Amino acid sequence: MQHRRRAIHAAQALSCAIAFAATAAGAQQDEAVRAAVPQARLVGEAPMRWFGLPIYDARLFAPAGFDALELARHAFVLELTYRRALRGRDIARRSIEEMRRAPSFPEDRAGRWESELAAVLPDVQPGDRIAGVHTPGGGAAFIVNGRRAGEIADAQFARLFFGIWLAPHTSEPGLRAALLGSAQR
Repeated sequence: MQHRRRAIHAAQALSCAIAFAATAAGAQQDEAVRAAVPQARLVGEAPMRWFGLPIYDARLFAPAGFDALELARHAFVLELTYRRALRGRDIARRSIEEMRRAPSFPEDRAGRWESELAAVLPDVQPGDRIAGVHTPGGGAAFIVNGRRAGEIADAQFARLFFGIWLAPHTSEPGLRAALLGSAQR
């Protein structure tokens, strides 16, 4: 009986340590988000599921006055917290597929953008966070688990990339509506 109690206490201590580590990683990421767009506030959040399987939880941070129909004018952060392991190159490939939904997708840039994105995005495990930071006129920077991972300095790429989640032509209109909340039009 005493051995069982020790095992339970050890399991509880391990659970607390894991929860603390996840909270610390989340706080670190939130600090990086605040540094990237200092006046940003949480606009909306939602889980992304594929055939019922949880893929990631998404959160959009933007300053007051954010207008979803004028994405290119605003600094904002879109943060994804992954719920399953995925390869970075698969995330990059899928991102390009989703970007192709845009009516003005430049097919001649697809290969270059996929390579650049694959170079920035790591393989992810459950709990990993990737934040995309939109800079008006400048492109997209990426923060992985609180550390800057790289940037794609191309405004057209950024518009199409963030459009995966935020543009009216998204493949996930429910996710878009939840992320945009009151900023939706």
